[in-house]
Amino acid sequence: MSTETAAVDPTYGNWRRPRRPGLGPFGLIGTIAVFGAIVLDLFVSLASLKLALVVLVAQLFVLLPLAVRTQDGRNVYQMFAVRLGWFRRKAKGSTTYVAGPLSPRPGGKFRPPGLLSRVRVLEGQDAYAQPFGVLHHRSRNLYTIVLGCEPDGGSLVDPDQVDNWVAAWGQWLARLSSEPNLRGASVVVETAPDTGTRLATEVLPRITPDAPPAARAVMEEVVQRYPSASSEMHTYLALTYGITPGQKRSVQDVLTDLAIRIPGLLTGVVAAGGGTAAPLSAERIAEVIRVAYDPAVAADVLEARASHGGTGLNWDDAGPSATVEKVNAYQHDSGVSRTWMLTVAPRGTVRAQVLRGLLEDAPGTRRKRVALLYRPIDPATSARIVEADRRAAQFMATSKRGLVQARAANEVRATEQTAVEEATGAGLVEFSLMVTVTVDSDAELEDANVTVRNLLASARLLMRPADRMQAAAFSCTLPAGILPWEHTLVPRELKEAL
Repeated sequence: MSTETAAVDPTYGNWRRPRRPGLGPFGLIGTIAVFGAIVLDLFVSLASLKLALVVLVAQLFVLLPLAVRTQDGRNVYQMFAVRLGWFRRKAKGSTTYVAGPLSPRPGGKFRPPGLLSRVRVLEGQDAYAQPFGVLHHRSRNLYTIVLGCEPDGGSLVDPDQVDNWVAAWGQWLARLSSEPNLRGASVVVETAPDTGTRLATEVLPRITPDAPPAARAVMEEVVQRYPSASSEMHTYLALTYGITPGQKRSVQDVLTDLAIRIPGLLTGVVAAGGGTAAPLSAERIAEVIRVAYDPAVAADVLEARASHGGTGLNWDDAGPSATVEKVNAYQHDSGVSRTWMLTVAPRGTVRAQVLRGLLEDAPGTRRKRVALLYRPIDPATSARIVEADRRAAQFMATSKRGLVQARAANEVRATEQTAVEEATGAGLVEFSLMVTVTVDSDAELEDANVTVRNLLASARLLMRPADRMQAAAFSCTLPAGILPWEHTLVPRELKEAL
C-alpha cells in the first residue's frame, strides 16, 4: 500500500486596514463637527427658520469635503493641502536644488537634499569590532542603522522551507514591537542591470598571457556579454530609533546601545532567509546614496571598491549636484525617477511568491527600489486596537442583512483570528509599500510607467504616483531611515482622526 501526500502551497493574508473611528465616511473630527452642526441648527431654528436654512447650507459646504474620500482614504481637504504645499514650495524655489562649489550653499559640498539635508553620519563598532554607520536625523533626534544582506533565493526551495522563512520573518517583525524606542523599520530591495565590473575584475586578471587564443576569446566575450543578460540585487534593512522623552543621552551612549542590539537583529534576519547579513559602514551608506542620485557612477563605485577596497566617500559628498522636482517626476543628475505609494494591499490571501515579479529587475530601467515600511505597535496599544476592531465588526454583523451581512460576518472571522494571534504573542505592525523607478530620460519614463503598472497587476497591488511629493517619496525609498509619519506637519494622531 502506498500513500501519496499532495504538497500544499501555503497562503498568507489577514491584513486589514485600521478602522477609522467616526460616523460613516467621516472621521472622528468630522463626526464631532456633524453633531455640533446639528445642535447649532436646533438652536438657530428657535430664532429663525430662514437663518437656520442658511446656516445648514454653509455647514454642508464645509462638511461635505470631509465625506468625499479617495480609494486610499484621503478627503478633499487633505488633497487640497498637498496641492497648496506644492504651490508654496514652487513659489519659494524649493523644488530646485543646486549643490557644489559653484552653488550659493555654504561649504561647497554635495550634501543630500530635502529630508536628508539635516542628517549627519556617525560611526561606531559592533561586538565583533566591525564599523557600522549611524544616521542621526537631527530635526527629529532619531538614529538609524542600516543592515545589508544577501537573501537566499526562492528557486528550488521546498514550500516547507519557505513557510519556515515566512514564520521566522513574522517573529522578527513581532520582536520589533518590543524593541525599546524603535520608531520604524524599512526593507529596501534595489535592482539594477549588472555593470559587469565585478566579473571583469575577477576574470580578466586571471587570464594568463600564454592562454590559447580560443579560450581567451571565449572568456572576453563572456565578460562583454554577461551584463546585458544579468542584474544585481541589493537588500537593505534600516531601523530607526528615538530617544525617550525627557531623557538626555550622549552620542557615545546611543552608539553603544545600538552596537549591543545589532547581533540579535542579524540573527533574526539570517533565520528568516536573509543569508549573509552585516551592518553597513558610513562609507558604504554614502556610496548607496550617491549611486541612487547619480546612477551613471555605479560602475565607477564598483571599480573603486574592487581596485582599492573602498571609495573614501563621505556623507557630505553623497548627494547630487542638481535636482528638479516636478509634479509627477524627480530629476536628479543622470537619472529621472518616479515613485508610487501603496493604495490598497492585496485582497484575500496570497502566496509567498506574490512580490517576486515586482522585486526582480525591470527591463528598460536604470534602477528600481521597492521599499516596505513598517511601524511596529507596542503590545498594549495592539491589544486595544484589536479589541476595538473586534467589537466594531461584531456590531456591523448584527446590524446588516443580505450580502452586506455576509461580508460583515467575514470581518468578524478575520478580527477573531487577529485577536487570537495577538493574544498568543504575535505583533501588530502597520505597513506600507513604495516603489521608485529610475530611468535615463523623461521619454523613457512613460515606458517605465507601463512596466510598473503591469508588475503591480501581477502582484495584486493598487498604487498611485506620489504626485507633488516626488522628492520626499524618493528619499523614503532610500535606506536612510526616512519614516513618512515622523515628518508630517500635522500630528499623526490628528491626521488619523480626520
